Amino acid sequence: MPAAALQTKSVSQPVLIDLPYAPLQKRALPAGRPREWYVNHNRRLKAMRLAIALLDSGVYLPNQAKNSTIRRMAEDVGIHPPSDITCHMVRALMRYSR
Repeated sequence: MPAAALQTKSVSQPVLIDLPYAPLQKRALPAGRPREWYVNHNRRLKAMRLAIALLDSGVYLPNQAKNSTIRRMAEDVGIHPPSDITCHMVRALMRYSR
């Protein structure tokens, strides 16, 4: 096949929705904290992502967000399944989102 006939596929970049603000730059976490601090920090971030995804999908009340619902949403979003503690945090965030 001639080289002119070969076409390179262009890889399309994912299209981000227009946000009224610029995305935040990721920064390294502070060093020297106890391991438990990092575990809780990452758990809070995961719970926040899941709470936002649930609210966007129409689950507005904490009593609608059973553990199975939260874990299904994690699978849909592409996050590892959350623990029972993280599911509890998701419901707590939803409770205070009103």
